Amino acid sequence: MAKRKKKTQYAEQKKEVHAFFSQNTGRVYTLTDLYNHLDVYDQDEKIFVRLMVEELEEEGKLRQVGRGRYIQNTGEQNGGESKSADATVIEGKVDFVNPKFAFIRYDDNESDIYVEANDLEGALDGDKVKVKITGKRKNGKNPEGRVIEVLQRGRSEVVGKIKTFGNYALVKPDNKGFHEDIFIARENINGASKDDLVIVHLMQYPTKVTQATGKVVDILGKSGDNNAEMHAIMAEFGLPVKFPEEVIAEAEAISEVITEEEISKRRDFRSTLTFTIDPHDAKDFDDAISYKALENGNYEIGVHIADVTHYVRPSTKLEEEAYRRATSVYLVDRTIPMLPEKLSNNLCSLRPNEDKLVFSAVFEMNDHGKVISEWFGRGVIHSDRRFAYEQAQDLLDLDETAEGDHYIQILHKLNTIAKILRKERFSKGAFNFETNEVKFNLDEEGKPVGIYVKVRKDAHKLIEEFMLLANKKVAEFVHNLNKDENGEVKNPFTMVYRVHEPPNPEKLETFSKFAGKLGFTVKTGNQTVLSKSLNNLMTEIEGTPMQNILESLAVRTMSKARYSTQTLGHFGLAFDHYSHFTSPIRRYPDMMAHRMLQHYLDGGKDLNQADFDEKSKHSSEQEKLAAEAERASIKYKQVEYMSYQDRRAVYDGVVTGVTDFGIFVEIEGTGCEGMVRLADLTDDFYDYDPENYRIVGKRKGKVIGFGSVAQVTIKATDLEKRSMDLELVSVEGSKFVSSSSGSSRPSRDSGRRRGSGGRSDGKSSGKSSSRRKKR
Repeated sequence: MAKRKKKTQYAEQKKEVHAFFSQNTGRVYTLTDLYNHLDVYDQDEKIFVRLMVEELEEEGKLRQVGRGRYIQNTGEQNGGESKSADATVIEGKVDFVNPKFAFIRYDDNESDIYVEANDLEGALDGDKVKVKITGKRKNGKNPEGRVIEVLQRGRSEVVGKIKTFGNYALVKPDNKGFHEDIFIARENINGASKDDLVIVHLMQYPTKVTQATGKVVDILGKSGDNNAEMHAIMAEFGLPVKFPEEVIAEAEAISEVITEEEISKRRDFRSTLTFTIDPHDAKDFDDAISYKALENGNYEIGVHIADVTHYVRPSTKLEEEAYRRATSVYLVDRTIPMLPEKLSNNLCSLRPNEDKLVFSAVFEMNDHGKVISEWFGRGVIHSDRRFAYEQAQDLLDLDETAEGDHYIQILHKLNTIAKILRKERFSKGAFNFETNEVKFNLDEEGKPVGIYVKVRKDAHKLIEEFMLLANKKVAEFVHNLNKDENGEVKNPFTMVYRVHEPPNPEKLETFSKFAGKLGFTVKTGNQTVLSKSLNNLMTEIEGTPMQNILESLAVRTMSKARYSTQTLGHFGLAFDHYSHFTSPIRRYPDMMAHRMLQHYLDGGKDLNQADFDEKSKHSSEQEKLAAEAERASIKYKQVEYMSYQDRRAVYDGVVTGVTDFGIFVEIEGTGCEGMVRLADLTDDFYDYDPENYRIVGKRKGKVIGFGSVAQVTIKATDLEKRSMDLELVSVEGSKFVSSSSGSSRPSRDSGRRRGSGGRSDGKSSGKSSSRRKKR
């Protein structure tokens, strides 16, 4: 009887799967889409759903159009014959990597669609398009197609350098995906002069026969000026710098007085020892730690977060602007805040010796790092001390019994608990990617006079662990609110989570093979096996030339963390439930989490999930743009710094990428990366061996491979392209002959721009300069 019941349930669910595709004829869905529709999260249940889909495919009711992607087989209504693959239509975003072609990216787990420039139908980089699959490229790796409709323009404004002529001007876009100049009629130049960086509003988009036209709407300054260049980077990614006047006015009108009435509604922590630890140049202190030793031998540890949503209310201009920006942006020399300075650096900043309103997560913990009890709610604090990370680290470097500062013992106790929490995470399958930040010493005009790699120490990790704890516990608290009589959560209340899905198996297998070619072993079993193997790899390569390269590639192998209302867990942290709660000054999702948590603490009912889906997607997209802007600013300053260096100086480096037209070398200690063109290697003719990530000399047999130790000199720097050409001096001690003027022999350099194809690692240049890791 039980077997018959299970069989019936299987058949019914299989019908539901087929009905889902039948109701959405013509649309392509992934298995993940199906899992979400059916609310299937258990791995065993996913296997059954996969079997149902495979059976429906065998029955001719579904058709597979890519790995893990299926579509309703409309051919079943026509004698069971399916449409040919070239009828498949996909929606995606244009990545115009080269003047000759673009890729349409639509799924991290699928090969991008190759489209010739002539088949783009006027689509530009970043546009959302509908593309028809027409076949397979000769290389067999990518499907080929043509754009049949531009659904949404990715940008209406472009930043670039202007060249003025008699009755017109041309603007050369900074965006590497925009390959043609924009024509500006005389009446639309609006006062811009030669070599100004300008923002242009596109009046007419390009077609096959006409170039784009536009008008100058803002003059940022002269090309090469630091402020102008940083503003240009923000504009390049469509990120705002200035706040609208009405937003500033609304912020300035907020009272700085904390009334006794407001304090009476909150838990008062002002008598509890409280402090902050932040970068030395930070102004927006959005988190504080409180510490109290309890009589029972345990500790009360509070994570206090600026109560931004007390000041930023729904349906206000401040709220609209915070949502629009969704995140602060951290460029090399400045922070472009999500909130006006009155809030970010004043009202909401947990400055020392001031009463401040907070939203708190307070934990009673024992010496073993176990949480005995927890409390969430609004409070008021009075920070006793502000530490820079370096100052806190100085105290941690002292013996715990040292005298002279009572914070020594407190920081050591917190650090001990933090290390226990960290060890527990790793034991459950968390990953230990210790990526370092590139930092600059800048003069008063923003010129880079020094460059160094910032190393994370215990003071950073201490704060990180308690922030992770608060984020995790908030997510768990909300998820567990709606338990049934059996203590199970079948329909959890809506929450905005920070999710990180498991990596694509193909990407993981590629990375494993890649590491294997370099002499390292990566086991790709379950999460515990994988994380242990990767963590062992990170330990093995620490301090070696391979560290930055393999760490970067390992991170790129992982899925990208994002915001979602789905309870998908955080693979990298090995948390079943995780949110972002601890940085509302600089992240809009944290503001959403604060409001949702308070709603539930007040006894509110389940919130409408649809209200938060679009906000989560928007926040993820803005975070990605901000990260790209941060990397662009770092790359710009790296190239600028190297442009001031002696061309005769020889630098140690490591090969970080190999292509069919050159090799990329990262200079040791700076993170600066440049390219050695094969056309400049005159001692031999080099064959590209993509399977082994190397080039090999045809006559002499010299090998230059990924991870090879090299010495280089600077050949040329190009600030406009944020790129650097290098000359090879030696590889693994073997001298090379280079020619600054190239060679008379046939050149492998096809003139393709960076990123146009062939690079063996897929690595992007620059390191993240965000204030804290974006878990």
